[in-house]
Amino acid sequence: MIKRPRYLGKLVSKKENGLIKIITGNRRCGKSYLLFTIYHQYLIKNGIKRIRLLSLRLMKRQMLNTVIQF
Repeated sequence: MIKRPRYLGKLVSKKENGLIKIITGNRRCGKSYLLFTIYHQYLIKNGIKRIRLLSLRLMKRQMLNTVIQF
């Protein structure tokens, strides 16, 4: 696993500013991995309960349908 401390640090430093975070970059450069693995692990290690974390992968149609039905 590549830890990517620079990018994680940027996310953490702006964690509670009330804004939505958007991560951009080339295809297959690790954007989803940064959010769904590295940042997720950081939050859990720092006391956030798993039940409070929500991950949506909108590229999968079945998940999109589930979200729309709410």
